[in-house]
Amino acid sequence: MIRKYLLTSFFLVAIILNSFGQLQDASAYQRALTRLKVIKNDNYLPLSSLDQRKIAFVQLPGNSFETALTYLNKYVPIPKKNILANLDSYDDLILVIPTGLGAPEKEKLSGLLAAKPTTLILLGDSDEDWPAAKAVIRSDTSQAGQAIAAQYIFGGIGEKKDINGIRLGYVPPAVVGMDGAILQDSIRTIVAEGLLEKAYPGAQVLVAHQGKVVYHEAFGYHTYDSLQATQLTDIYDLASVSKVSSGLAALMKWYGEGSFDLDAPLKQYYPDFAKSNKSDIPIRQILAHNARLRPWIPYWQGTLKGNAKYPWRNRWKAGRTNDYRFKRKTLSRDSSEEFSIYLSEGLYQHRDFRQKMMKSIRKTPLNEEPGYVYSGLFFYLLPKIVADQSGMEMEAYLKKTFYHPLGAYTLTYNPLRYFPKEQIIPTEVDTFFRMTQLHGVVHDEGAAMMEGVSCNAGLFSSANDLAKLFQMYMNGGSYGGEQLIAEDAVREFARCQYCKEDNRRGLGFDKPLIEFDPEASTVAEATSPNSFGHSGYTGTFVWVDPDAELLFIFLSNRVHPTRNNRKLYQLGIRPRIHAAIYEALGNK
Repeated sequence: MIRKYLLTSFFLVAIILNSFGQLQDASAYQRALTRLKVIKNDNYLPLSSLDQRKIAFVQLPGNSFETALTYLNKYVPIPKKNILANLDSYDDLILVIPTGLGAPEKEKLSGLLAAKPTTLILLGDSDEDWPAAKAVIRSDTSQAGQAIAAQYIFGGIGEKKDINGIRLGYVPPAVVGMDGAILQDSIRTIVAEGLLEKAYPGAQVLVAHQGKVVYHEAFGYHTYDSLQATQLTDIYDLASVSKVSSGLAALMKWYGEGSFDLDAPLKQYYPDFAKSNKSDIPIRQILAHNARLRPWIPYWQGTLKGNAKYPWRNRWKAGRTNDYRFKRKTLSRDSSEEFSIYLSEGLYQHRDFRQKMMKSIRKTPLNEEPGYVYSGLFFYLLPKIVADQSGMEMEAYLKKTFYHPLGAYTLTYNPLRYFPKEQIIPTEVDTFFRMTQLHGVVHDEGAAMMEGVSCNAGLFSSANDLAKLFQMYMNGGSYGGEQLIAEDAVREFARCQYCKEDNRRGLGFDKPLIEFDPEASTVAEATSPNSFGHSGYTGTFVWVDPDAELLFIFLSNRVHPTRNNRKLYQLGIRPRIHAAIYEALGNK
C-alpha cells in the first residue's frame, strides 16, 4: 500500500504534462479583471457569427503574446501572422501591442487598422487613442490579463467586468466558488492511479461550472511507449458519445421547430423500412432504447465465408499472411472501381455494401421481451434521415448548423482530412479486421464501414470543443448569443422517458440510475435527476448537470492497444472523479 502511494505521488509530478495554462490564483485573476478597460467597442465585441469570420492574430516584430493567442484559440482556430504577411484573405484581425508605442510605430499601424476590422489589445497602463480600430481594450501584461482580454473579445466574460458571458470562460475554481485544492488533488490522484495501473496511456479531464472552465489538464502519453505527451488540443475518437453529439442535435432542433414528430413511426422518416418489423415503432421508443431492437450487428463478420462466427479459424493462409475469405461483393484485398471504399492497407469495401448493412438492420428480429436494451442500430439510419430532411449530407449540415457556429472545429468525422495525425489520439491495434494500428480513423467497425460517418460512432473532438456543444445543451440550446435549439426541445430529450418501466434513458441521452447503485453507476451519487450525458467505448465520457451548472468531460484511449483492457471500469475512474468534482462544489 505504501509503495502504491509513493508511486502515485511520483506520477502526480511526472504525468501531468500539460496543465491548461490555467490561472489558479483567484486573487491574481480578480486583480487583472479590475484592470480590464474597454476603451472602444462600437458594438463590435463580442465577435459573433464565428462560422462566417476568418480571423488572424497579428504579431509585431519582437513581441510574443502566446497566452493571449492560446486563449483566443479556445474559441475558434486563429493563425498567428506576422504584421508584414499578406492578410487579404482574413475578415478580422486581432492585434496585441504594448502601450506607449511611439508616433512612427503608430503611423505604420494605421494603414493596417484602416484596411481590416481590427481589435486592439493594449497591454499596459495608458488609454491610447486608436481611432482606426473597431475595438480597443486595455489589460495588464500578466497571463491572467492576456487571458481575460481574449475572453472578452469572444464573450467569455461580459461588460463591466461581469464574469458571466455568452460563451465558455476560463477562470480559477475559486472565482465560481469551487475548492481548487480538492479539485486538483483528487483528480490528479485518481487519474494517476489509472495511469499506474495501465487503465489508459493518457487522459484528459475538463470541468466547467456556471459556464466557466475551471479545470482542464492532460495526463500521460498517446501510447505506452511514452514518446508523445498528451496535449490539451489533442483530438479523440468519441465512440458512442457520437450518438448524442451528431444527428441527435438535428432531431432536437427540428422537434423544437415543430417539424419532427417524436411519436411518428419509423417508416415516416425512413420509408425503406415501411414493410419491416420495425416500421411502426415510434421514434420516441427507439431513441429511449425501449423499442425491442437488438443491441448491434457485427457487420464485418457477415463478409466472411465459412467460419464467420469464428473468424479466427480462417485468419491464416499459406505464407502466414493474415487474410480472410470474403463473400462476393463485400470486401477485397485489392482496390477497384467496385471495391472503392478504403478501410485499411490491403482492405477495400464494395461500393454497395452499405445497402447490405441497412438490409441486415431491416431484417434483424426484434427482442422477444419489451423493455430497455441499449441499441445502436437506429443510429446507422440517422445520417440518411438527417440528409433527407435537411437536403444536405449530415456532416455538412451539422457543421453548418451547430459545430462551426459554436467555434467547435475539431468536432468532425474522418479527422485526418483536416488535422495532423500527431494531434489525434490512436486507439486499438486491430488484430482481427483491419489488421493495423487504428489512428485517425474510427475505432468502431460498423462506423468504418459507413466510411467513417455514422451516428452510432465516428465523431472525433477535442475536450474544449466537446464542452462547447454540451454547454449549449446545458444552456437549453443557447450559446454565443444564439438559440440553436429550442429550450423545450433540449429539456424533452434530456428527460427520462420510461422511468415507470425501469428505463432510465432520455431520448438518446443517458441518465442517472433510477435508484443509485455504487457498483453499477457511471456517475456520482450527487448528480441530479435532471443531469444527462453519454459514455463512449474508447474511454470517453461527458456529463452535464443543469441543476448544479456542472459539466464534466473525461477523454482517454483505454482501448489502446486492446479493447480487452477494462481497468477504466474496474477502478471506477470516471464516477470517482465525478464525485470529487461535486465535493469541490461543497455546499453551494
